[in-house]
Amino acid sequence: MSPRTITRQPTAYVPVAMSVAALVVCLVRIAVVGAAPAPDEGTAAHLWQLLMALQLPVIAVFAIRWLPRAPRGALLVLALQVGAALAAMAPVYLLHW
Repeated sequence: MSPRTITRQPTAYVPVAMSVAALVVCLVRIAVVGAAPAPDEGTAAHLWQLLMALQLPVIAVFAIRWLPRAPRGALLVLALQVGAALAAMAPVYLLHW
């Protein structure tokens, strides 16, 4: 099965979309409030945490379903999902939120 067919599955692109949404939450918070750490966690932090945590079960379902069927294509999609998650985590790590 081709990687293109696999990437059209919702379990393949939803985690990437959630990571992009988490990154957008960070960028909007930086644009509105600034990069300084807040004294307490706000809505942006909770939204980021939910987006990052809720994609884990979706990734697990994807891996369970597609790794046995098409290992090469599934590994490429998993690498994309991990890269998107790391991109969403980068502002949090670099700005010490």
